[in-house]
Amino acid sequence: MIAALLAGAFALAVMAASQTTPQSATTPVKQTAAQSTAPPQSATAPPSQTQFVPRGGLTTVVLDPAHGGVDLGARGTEGIRESEVVLVFAAEVRKTLEAQGFQVVMTREGNDNPSFDDRSARANAQHGAVFVTLHIASTGVAGTVRVYVVPDIPPSGDATGLIPWDRAQGPFVGLSHKLGDFVQAELTKRFRGSPDTALVAPVRQLRTTAAPAIAVEISSVTVPERADLDHMVSGVAEAIAHGIVAFKPSYVLPVPSGTPGVAQP
Repeated sequence: MIAALLAGAFALAVMAASQTTPQSATTPVKQTAAQSTAPPQSATAPPSQTQFVPRGGLTTVVLDPAHGGVDLGARGTEGIRESEVVLVFAAEVRKTLEAQGFQVVMTREGNDNPSFDDRSARANAQHGAVFVTLHIASTGVAGTVRVYVVPDIPPSGDATGLIPWDRAQGPFVGLSHKLGDFVQAELTKRFRGSPDTALVAPVRQLRTTAAPAIAVEISSVTVPERADLDHMVSGVAEAIAHGIVAFKPSYVLPVPSGTPGVAQP
């Protein structure tokens, strides 16, 4: 549920002032009370003086089924649990993306619950990637789907040129909005009543991801029967895959100004 992720956004920004640089970003991100609350200290993201250039090409989608483990996410009156349903959606999205030639990296495939930062780190370790986190809402009109992207993130002004961990999404916000709009347009074709363009919200999971990143939220766990959600699975998968294919020609990454080659997130 996206609403559950918004509460941590402001607290994360406060912590950023005392953070340092992490060693690496190679493991999969979602925090509960049972997990460590200390995030990596800063992102090994590109320096703040950046330009955007074409690079390599989009080859990989990091797919993040939200929640898991003891964190069940949103729950419906018919026993529907978000953490379980998103795995069903993720499996179909993965199959559809792979049919389009993409490599798919999952942040979880079973009933485990990686931390927020582990999930972002999994995405940040990839090259030529975008990040998609999947959620089932507890609110909203049943049968609709929304895409969320983060608002603009001002530069940190760090003299070292490094972007703090909680601002890793900063250089990618414009690309994320473009990706979000492509995916939302495809969803709106299939699910009447869905927005025409991506919505903006300070989703915690997206702020620490150094790649084009979106959250997709399906409504809702309050449907009368689980079958009402199951009927949406193939349409959501097709919309996400087609939206990413449409975005692919626009895929670029930031690099330091005046520096040959490409900085790696």
